[in-house]
Amino acid sequence: MSMKLPFLKNKQQKDLSEENDLDNIPNHVAIIMDGNGRWAKKRGLPRIAGHKEGMNVVKEIVKAARNSNVQILTLYAFSTENWKRPKSEVDFLMKLPKEFLHIYLPELMENKVRINTIGDFDALPDHTKEAIHYAKEKTKNNDGLLLNFALNYGSRFEIMRAIKQVMTDIDGSKLSIDNLDENTFSEYLYTKDLTDPDLLIRTSGEQRLSNFLLWQVAYSEFWFTDVLWPDFSEEIFKNALHDYQQRKRRYGGI
Repeated sequence: MSMKLPFLKNKQQKDLSEENDLDNIPNHVAIIMDGNGRWAKKRGLPRIAGHKEGMNVVKEIVKAARNSNVQILTLYAFSTENWKRPKSEVDFLMKLPKEFLHIYLPELMENKVRINTIGDFDALPDHTKEAIHYAKEKTKNNDGLLLNFALNYGSRFEIMRAIKQVMTDIDGSKLSIDNLDENTFSEYLYTKDLTDPDLLIRTSGEQRLSNFLLWQVAYSEFWFTDVLWPDFSEEIFKNALHDYQQRKRRYGGI
């Protein structure tokens, strides 16, 4: 199950910075970072060049989220389906976490950012696991923005995993089926200690979820942009936040 972060649920939002003119800042923002390969292709570069440039954008958006008083930023870094890509590209993507953390971990520490991951962690290469484990341990006492990487993550896998665990607990008399409801089921998900995303952003012009947080985004606000992830910027991120601030979430009500 995911690392215990009990302080995140029901935590009051921080005071807004002077940059925000409204008080309706999303607590949890999730981003599908799409378009790295197309960005590289348009420039006649290999796909890995797009992924490397996209890594630099992550730093900028982490800073923007922190400055905007977003509490949780979940980034879709690698899906369970991405293993189907060419081996050379997958190998490069598995090296990116170590490179990113090697370069930016001191800055993340300075800004009290906490690192977390969701997904099938055990299936990752050892060098990737070691880098992430080190970052988690190093940042575990930080009390700022939670930077949550969805790594080797697939929502259908997550839900099936949860169903199997529920069945095991029912068979073992640890859980009564009469007590199984949405809240109880959520406790079996990777995100059991996190609030659901308030805002989901997807870059590159695609308008689909791609097996990302299917349970958790049931009532999230969606925001799409044609901008490819390597061209995404703090200004565009703040435009998404401002658009969110104008919306009224009804959760099925009036």
